[in-house]
Amino acid sequence: MRSRLAAICVRPEQSLADAVACIDASGGQIALVTNEAGRLCGTITDGDIRRGILGGATLASSAGEVMNPSPRTAAKGAPGWEIAARLKRDQIAQMPIVDDDGIVVDILYADELCGPDASSHSVVIMAGGLGTRLRPITETIPKPMLPVAGRPILEIIVERFQQQGFRSITLCLNYLGEVIEDHFGDGSKFGVEISYVREEKRMGTAGALSLLSPRPALPIIVMNGDILTSVNFGQLLSFHYDNLALATMGLNRFQYQLPYGVVQVQNHNIVSFTEKPAYDFFVNAGIYVVSPEALDHVPADKYFDMPALFDQLMPDRRVAFPIHEYWLDIGRHDDLERASREFPKSHFSGPNGER
Repeated sequence: MRSRLAAICVRPEQSLADAVACIDASGGQIALVTNEAGRLCGTITDGDIRRGILGGATLASSAGEVMNPSPRTAAKGAPGWEIAARLKRDQIAQMPIVDDDGIVVDILYADELCGPDASSHSVVIMAGGLGTRLRPITETIPKPMLPVAGRPILEIIVERFQQQGFRSITLCLNYLGEVIEDHFGDGSKFGVEISYVREEKRMGTAGALSLLSPRPALPIIVMNGDILTSVNFGQLLSFHYDNLALATMGLNRFQYQLPYGVVQVQNHNIVSFTEKPAYDFFVNAGIYVVSPEALDHVPADKYFDMPALFDQLMPDRRVAFPIHEYWLDIGRHDDLERASREFPKSHFSGPNGER
C-alpha cells in the first residue's frame, strides 16, 4: 500500500510536471500533495492542472500553487459502504483515506466513476483538407495521409483513439477522399469501426457535423486530421462533463518572442520601449468535444467553422481545455519534418498519453 501511495504523492514545493507524473501513475485521476510526514496538504486532479494553466501556471510552477487545499477525505476505519456512497453522491472518482493526524493511509477509487465510457462516445476526424501549404506533396496525397516515421498521420491518430478505448470513428472526406477510404476501409484491421461523411463542397469543421446521420446521442470528440498529440481523450471528455459544457475547445499554449524592440507611440511622441518582448497566449488546438444540443446551432448545407459555433453558445457553456501534453499541427513542410524527427522519440509511448 505504501509503495502505491508513494507513486501518487508529491510535495507542495515540487513542480506541476511532477504532479502530472503522479496523475499518470494513478491512471489519470489524482495526485496527493503531502508534507514530509505524509500529512495530506491537498489534492491535484487533471482538471486542477488545466485550470491552473489557464490562470497562468506552467509545468514549472509548484504543486502547492494549484492544489485543492480542502479535499474531501474519509477517516481511517470508515465503512466501505459509507465511502462508496459518498463517492457516488458527490460524483467523484477517488477518496483519500486519512488517520487522526491527517496522514494518508490509503486511497479508494470508484472505478464506475472514473470517467465516461470511451467506447460509448464517437470520434469525428476532419480529413478533407486541401493541404495547400504542403504542395506539391499534397497534389497526389491528401494531407492526413502524409507519412510520419513511415506511417500516415491519420493512421497514427486512429491508433491513439483505439488504444484509449474508442471504437466508433467517422472520417469526414473531401479532397482525395478515396485514397483515405481505400486505406482504412471499415476500420476492422485497425480495431475500430469507421464510417464516412463525404462532403460535396467545403463545409468547415462545424458545418460537416450537420451531415452526421444519425445524430449523436452523446457528446462527440471532433479533431482535425493533421494533428499529432498525446492528449488523454478520456480526460478531455471528463473535463467536458464536469464543466456541464455544450462545447469544449482544446487550447495549446503558444509562446513567441519578437526579434525586434517594440516602440509605443502616442501623438508622435515615444511613450516607451520594450526590447524584444515575449508573448504568451493560447491558440485553438483543433480538438473539441461537442454535445448533441450544440448541433442545433449548426446550419444545414452551409460552410460553418468551429469558432462560429462557439460564438453561438452561452459563454458559461463553452469551455477551454488547456493542453500541456505533446501537440503538433502539421500544416507546413517544416512541421512535417519536425514530426518525423520527434515521433520516434516515443511521445506516444502509452495508451493514456504518457510520455
